[in-house]
Amino acid sequence: MSSEHDTDELARLGEWIAAGRKAALATVVSTWGSSPRPVGSHLVINDKGEFLGSVSGGCIEGAVVADALEVMAEGDSRTLEFGVSDEEAWEVGLSCGGAIRIYVERVG
Repeated sequence: MSSEHDTDELARLGEWIAAGRKAALATVVSTWGSSPRPVGSHLVINDKGEFLGSVSGGCIEGAVVADALEVMAEGDSRTLEFGVSDEEAWEVGLSCGGAIRIYVERVG
């Protein structure tokens, strides 16, 4: 699934890479129950902590940005999981009974 917003996010990612910045791409890979963004949604992040797009909203994106900065520094991709069974779920805004998996990878 692609949208105009995805194009904007991926274009910005390309601009950051062309400018020599480290960057990461976070992609929603699965959801269950209540989830504000569908599978395939993107968040792009650079090494300054600037980001564009959305993978969920609320505090989840803050957690994803923090992990993306680590992925850029270390180079290892990771899958993040947030859900109702996690103690962190309430803190990050999934109190409505949902779960989400987000793949974060270094790009460029």
